[in-house]
Amino acid sequence: QHVIKEWFADYYLHNSDITFDFTQNNKMIVHNNISEPWKVTLIDTGLYTMTGGRIKRIADYLEGEPFLLTYGDGVSDVNIRDLVAFHRSHGKMATITSAQPGGRFGVLDILEDGTITNFKEKKKEDGGWINAGFMVLEPQIMDLIEGDDTVFEKYPLEEAARRGQLNAYRHNGFWQCMDTMREKEKLEELWQSGQAPWKVWK
Repeated sequence: QHVIKEWFADYYLHNSDITFDFTQNNKMIVHNNISEPWKVTLIDTGLYTMTGGRIKRIADYLEGEPFLLTYGDGVSDVNIRDLVAFHRSHGKMATITSAQPGGRFGVLDILEDGTITNFKEKKKEDGGWINAGFMVLEPQIMDLIEGDDTVFEKYPLEEAARRGQLNAYRHNGFWQCMDTMREKEKLEELWQSGQAPWKVWK
């Protein structure tokens, strides 16, 4: 975590043109301000804290406001404004973006003797809807998180669903996780080619 904190601490320095004047008592002159209008809070949630516990530990920083949550292993072109608007429209405790990922493996039709009669890559629309990891949550979700050992994807989300307080925002655009080396290479290839669908910023 210290590397991330140092990156943000030096963000302004690394993204601006500057002059160091050692004849003027090491004076630093900033020529321009190339930085984002961000407000970033970094919180140590503990090395062994589970996903729900990590959310619970940031509660004091949320000031009772709805908040967005995502994992760090997936990229998407999901429209965040549309996601938030959808969440506000239904008034429930939680919204999860859902997606239909393409299959990692080919699908085989096999006869009793082992003969393959058909081979095809699994199409995106052949699969079910999965948790794509981009969420909008109301502060009441904290009431479903007991403590550091709570896995968010277990009791809190399951209980929200049982109460009818969990909605899906169906995303038909690009979504890809990065759980395997193959997925990493695929995403890096898209990035290097300038064809990364998740790069929606300029």
